[in-house]
Amino acid sequence: MNCEVAHERIVTAAYGELADEQAHELERHLGGCAACAGEREQMRALKVLADAYPVLEPEANLVARSRLRLEEALDALPPKRWYEWLGQRIGNGVASLWAAPMMASLLLLVGAGAGILGGYEYALVRAARTPQTNQAAGAPLSSPVPDTPGAPVEISNVSSVVSQPNSHRVEVRYSQVVPRQIEGSLDDPAIRQLLMLASANSASAGVRDNSVGLLADECRSGHSCRAGGIQNALMVTLRYDRDAGVRAKALEGLEPYVGQDVEVRNAILDALMNDSDPRIRTAAIGILEPVQGDTSVRQVLHSVANTDVNPHIRTVSRQVLSREPEIQ
Repeated sequence: MNCEVAHERIVTAAYGELADEQAHELERHLGGCAACAGEREQMRALKVLADAYPVLEPEANLVARSRLRLEEALDALPPKRWYEWLGQRIGNGVASLWAAPMMASLLLLVGAGAGILGGYEYALVRAARTPQTNQAAGAPLSSPVPDTPGAPVEISNVSSVVSQPNSHRVEVRYSQVVPRQIEGSLDDPAIRQLLMLASANSASAGVRDNSVGLLADECRSGHSCRAGGIQNALMVTLRYDRDAGVRAKALEGLEPYVGQDVEVRNAILDALMNDSDPRIRTAAIGILEPVQGDTSVRQVLHSVANTDVNPHIRTVSRQVLSREPEIQ
């Protein structure tokens, strides 16, 4: 058994759904593979965390609302074109026609004809959607619109085109992409909203780093970070941001809430078990030390101390555990 198969069976075994024969094979593999054994311990610790919270039942009318939305979405689908309908019919009957050479030849001819006609129609649609150039000025559609005051802007969408009867005049409605800026205090809800948006969506690591750093400073300063959603934004950043420096700042901003909020504690436990940067995992251990009396925290610390592949993290976890007597 290789490690990839073992990882799949570890998850299945954690929920008691692994066959006995496969369970014996897994145990034999774990006996000789320290990495997979550590993976199982982390899986068990994660299951302990999950089992500590009740399963929330969905609302009684959730299925009904979902079905209504599905029906509305299906009704909004455009009708199929003739070649799409023909392709579906051919696909449904292709199994029965496969053994008939004459019908297979006919199928090939029909498919080729449909492909040519479909390609021609697609080319027409593509050409119609391609931004046209202003032949008089030689400028593309994204160029400044004539007689538009202010700085040059790009056109993001044309919403309607209406020709006036008995006239050569045409009314075109469009939207413009206009760059804007705002200045204000960190207490300004608009500023906070933009910082949270930048922390999650900016393609620039520098912008995300500045935004998360400012939000984390607000939390460490004792300002309210729950009501405005800053706390949730920092947890999302800690779990999913691809830059280790940005994740580290999010971890610092969550530190004041580790003793008060279980969701924050779980996010930091998740970072301890799964973050790719050893510095963040080590920092997470230090942040969790004041709440190591929590059963879930001690369970994860024990797992990390005994099975983690990083010797420094194992040592730090043992040191933290040694400062607090074992809970009976």
